Amino acid sequence: MKRIVVVDYGMGNLRSVAKAIEHVAPGRDVVVSADAAVIRGADRVVLPGQSAMPDCMAGLLASGLVDAVRAVMADRPFLGICLGLQMLFDRSEEGPTECLGAIPGRVVRFRDEAMTTPAGERLKVPHMGWSPVRQERPHALWRGIENGARFYFAHSYHPVPDDPAVTVGTADYPAPFTCAIARDNIFATQFHPEKSQRAGLALLANFVGWDGQPA
Repeated sequence: MKRIVVVDYGMGNLRSVAKAIEHVAPGRDVVVSADAAVIRGADRVVLPGQSAMPDCMAGLLASGLVDAVRAVMADRPFLGICLGLQMLFDRSEEGPTECLGAIPGRVVRFRDEAMTTPAGERLKVPHMGWSPVRQERPHALWRGIENGARFYFAHSYHPVPDDPAVTVGTADYPAPFTCAIARDNIFATQFHPEKSQRAGLALLANFVGWDGQPA
């Protein structure tokens, strides 16, 4: 049976991610694992993450799973969620922290001086709640999801890719920022699909059926 592995490195809402995938993939083998061999043997892999970037990278390094994660990231359908997206980049201002370097770019904090909307409303950091997501280009994981569908966010930092072409989704807070990226067999979201009701479950279902080929 094909296996979907949620990487357990001591951070992230692992069970809620696994349960959401189980909901859209009944009968599939969905496991949460900190075993490098299990991760390397997976057919597709999910890297979740929450808390702070220094803690997440420290946890991943301490778990001894960096090589296994990099190995599956190279050739299997791979989904990063929240800090699991941010860890794919070169470095983060939070810490600052060196990250996995799979996607060239950096992760920056929302600037306090840029948190005023055109209407004069002052937004707070972190960005928490529901926001519409613009699909910047087609991708298999957007299939059946309305452009502008709302997803759930909880973050103070966001990615800035060196190559704008990897951006497949943007949201506004209040300025536009990259909230979903894709390259080859990798797709990652700043928002939490497991907390995003119908649209989030649709994205996870698309991931379960995705062959890892660029759209």
